[in-house]
Amino acid sequence: MTVATTPAEQRVVLRNVSWEAYERLLRDHAEASSPRLFYDRGTLEIMSPSAKHEQLKDAVTMLVAVVAEEFGLNHRSFGSTTFRREDLARGFEPDACFYFANEPRVRGKEEIDLAIDPPPDLVIEIDITRSSIDKMATFAVLEVPEVWRYDGERAQFFSLHGREYVEIAESATLSGLTSKAVEGFLAESERMERLVWLRMLREWARSRRP
Repeated sequence: MTVATTPAEQRVVLRNVSWEAYERLLRDHAEASSPRLFYDRGTLEIMSPSAKHEQLKDAVTMLVAVVAEEFGLNHRSFGSTTFRREDLARGFEPDACFYFANEPRVRGKEEIDLAIDPPPDLVIEIDITRSSIDKMATFAVLEVPEVWRYDGERAQFFSLHGREYVEIAESATLSGLTSKAVEGFLAESERMERLVWLRMLREWARSRRP
C-alpha cells in the first residue's frame, strides 16, 4: 500500500484488488461524493479531495457550462459518475465530465454502461498531486475523446488520436477555448468574487462566440 498526503489531496493505492472487491467498494460508497475510486487491472487508487480540490472542480465545471452555453453547444454534465468496464478491468470517477456530441445517446439515462454507452466526450481531472496510476492509459482504453488536466497552476488539454493522447493548445470540444485561457480563469476564480468572475467569464465567451 502507498499513501500520499498533501493539503490538497490524500491518495491511497492498493495492489492486487479483485474486481469483486472494487465493486463492493463502489456499492458501499454509492451515495457519497468522496472518496473517488480509480481502478486499473487490480490496482485501486482511493482519493479523498480537499476543499481546494473541490473548489477548483466546481470552478472548471462552471467554466465549461458557461462557455458551452455562450458558444451555443448542447451539453450535459455527469459530474463524478462511475464509469467502468469489467471486461477491460478498468473503472474511474472523474472530477468532472461532460457529454457534447454524444449527449442525445445518454439523455435520460440514470446509469451509464460503457459496454453499450459512449464514454464522456470530455473528462476533467484536478491533480494537485500526481497519481501513481497512469490514468491517461485508462482513458485511452475506454476511448474518452478529450481530457483536461489541471495541477493547480498549469492546464493541459489532450485529444485522443488512435490509442494515444496528443496535447493540444485549444479544446477540440470547445473550439476557441485554450488551455492558457483556462489557466487564467481558474487562477482568477480563487481571487475574485464568484459573481464577478462569472460575469467576466460570460463576457469573454460572448466576445468569442463562433
